[in-house]
Amino acid sequence: MEFFRIRNDINFMKRAAIFNGISLVVFLLAVFFLITRGLHLGVEFTGGTVMELSYGQTADLDKVRTTLEKIGLPDATVQSFGSSQTALVRLPARQEVTGAQMSEKVMGALRGDDPSVQLRRVDFVGSQVGKELVENGAIAILLVSVGIVLYLWLRFEWKFGIAAIIANLHDVVIILGFFAFFQWEFSLPVLAAVLAVLGYSVNESVVVFDRIRENVRKMRKAALPEVINNAITRTMSRTIITHGCTQLMVTSILIFGGEALHYFALALTIGILFGIYSSVLVASPLLIYLRVSREDLIKPDKPKQEAVV
Repeated sequence: MEFFRIRNDINFMKRAAIFNGISLVVFLLAVFFLITRGLHLGVEFTGGTVMELSYGQTADLDKVRTTLEKIGLPDATVQSFGSSQTALVRLPARQEVTGAQMSEKVMGALRGDDPSVQLRRVDFVGSQVGKELVENGAIAILLVSVGIVLYLWLRFEWKFGIAAIIANLHDVVIILGFFAFFQWEFSLPVLAAVLAVLGYSVNESVVVFDRIRENVRKMRKAALPEVINNAITRTMSRTIITHGCTQLMVTSILIFGGEALHYFALALTIGILFGIYSSVLVASPLLIYLRVSREDLIKPDKPKQEAVV
């Protein structure tokens, strides 16, 4: 299905060096912010207390935040959860106070403002559990990256795997860089979004790589940059339809999903935008730098042995 067809190929590879330079600058900035500012890890990773509160009417989240600030908890995170009458409070761990003592303190203050508030559940996350989640999350990203390289190596050629994983890790680091720069909370849903972006980006790379391999067989006299330009141009309509529909759904989550899904949708939005950019203008030029040749994609036929009479 195509909304439009571009007759003349767009010469993307002519400005590949400019695009790669922009990518390198953004990547280095993301790394810089990750090193200097770090990620604002959520309670799941650092340890703390998670409280689910239920109100008889619509929960006034601003009032809850103000109450928590008055009792010395300005770093608490308050968000709507499930319905307008339910609130989720995340409290970072404190060495001088246990989780049970902190939850009692919070409930005492909140009941003073609104006697209808009820504590539905309270979860305590230890620092050791948070450390394990950080390690497991890093291992998950590593295993997904290795799986992508192996998949593309088997399907295409090892140079394609290297190009794709560099482009995909480029997306992941930039997402983390945004979260480090703005100090957005990095929670388990955000980690899930990062892993989803890895798979989403490689799908776009596979589509372009498939067309490149197909063009190598059809455009036998064309140079590799011309082959890549044609492949990108011919897949532009598909890219716009696919990513446009996906972003439409993610935008609805971003607007109507509430604070619980806000950063999840935000991470996906950044990943989708940079995923398009990296698949087209990072992974494809890397094939030229890695000197992918026609022989890499079209294996020569083995000569048949003559039967001995």
